[in-house]
Amino acid sequence: MSFVSYESRENVALLRMDDGKANALSYDMMNALDEALNRAEKEASAVVLTGRAGKFCAGFDLKEMMAGVDQARALVTRGADALLRLYTFPLPLVIACSGHALAGGALVVLTGDVRVGVGGPFRIGLNEVQIGMPVPILAMELARDRLAPGHLMRSTLFATVVDPEAAVTAGWLDEVASEGALLDTAHAHAARLAALPRDAYGKTKTILREKTVRYVRETLASDMARLTPPA
Repeated sequence: MSFVSYESRENVALLRMDDGKANALSYDMMNALDEALNRAEKEASAVVLTGRAGKFCAGFDLKEMMAGVDQARALVTRGADALLRLYTFPLPLVIACSGHALAGGALVVLTGDVRVGVGGPFRIGLNEVQIGMPVPILAMELARDRLAPGHLMRSTLFATVVDPEAAVTAGWLDEVASEGALLDTAHAHAARLAALPRDAYGKTKTILREKTVRYVRETLASDMARLTPPA
């Protein structure tokens, strides 16, 4: 099956994650996402990334995470590459959060330059501490970069998960749209950003985020050495 579909509309690539279930960050999902991003870099001027209706991304593949310490560390290490690629993607990246986004899924939301979420009874946030797993440095630093300062501790240490409206206040999202308007709203943001000079946009994004990316890369091995899977 295709874990990430690719559509093009007015020079904006729409990437839709869909594993038929909860949209976990499995190796297959991350590999498919890499392939779609490779294509978008060649063909598009901006990207919208979305998920299944009601389920944007459930985070790292729980089956793999629970298989053992080595498997969990390997998966999160691969996930770090995927998330940092999204965070440094040279084209404008708009997230259209289509539903629940927990743990690694919430981190995918944070990688977007603009983040639009669908309204409804959905949950967004880092629930690692709640399930007995320390928050990795990668997650901590993305949260530090993007969340409102007053919400950093409650979103990481306290494992507070919020609905889409509260996610705007906390800094997970920039705005909320109805289900019917989600993709059109995200596309409008992507088209607006696509009109900016590509080289200047990409280089400025690199400058803006390079300290965080460098720190995450430098600490990844030591952080994974102490990472434990969910209890």
